[in-house]
Amino acid sequence: MNDSTDHDLLTRLRNGDHEAFAAIFRQWYEAVVRSANRVLRDPGVAEELSQDVFLELWRRRESLAPDSSVAGYLMQAVRNRALNHLRHLAVQKKSVVYVEALSEPAEHADSHAHTNELQIALTAAIADLPPRTREVFVMSRERGLRYSEIAEQLGVSVKAVEANMSRALRILRERLASFMPGPE
Repeated sequence: MNDSTDHDLLTRLRNGDHEAFAAIFRQWYEAVVRSANRVLRDPGVAEELSQDVFLELWRRRESLAPDSSVAGYLMQAVRNRALNHLRHLAVQKKSVVYVEALSEPAEHADSHAHTNELQIALTAAIADLPPRTREVFVMSRERGLRYSEIAEQLGVSVKAVEANMSRALRILRERLASFMPGPE
């Protein structure tokens, strides 16, 4: 796409022109998906994140700088979303220890009592989280929402959701440390 056409499409997009958006989508969708897939190595997630990027482009169309590059915006946005997704997966991986500790079947009465104590401690620790942090944690872990869905429902950025989840997991790790197995 040449600069004048790119500029024209951007101007039309900023004014809410659906045809301009469709032209941008057709022109860049495959490249955006490929870019996401290079980072994620998961075509399904790459497509989902790419669709989110285009949705966000439409939502932010009025605030785009008149001299910005559509391709630059799309590629940077999809790269950021892909990296955020990988960070999210890393946070989930770290919390697996806690989930596994709660879901392992108790083989002995002592183990069952330990699991009950852990469940009580976990419930209390979650209840003691700061309100917004607790809300984000519950939306993610109990309702199974993605960070982008939580951000949208709460009217905050995905980064704010990530920060609250990191804070929740750090606090829970500290509060529940006595229940976790030590290094072997």
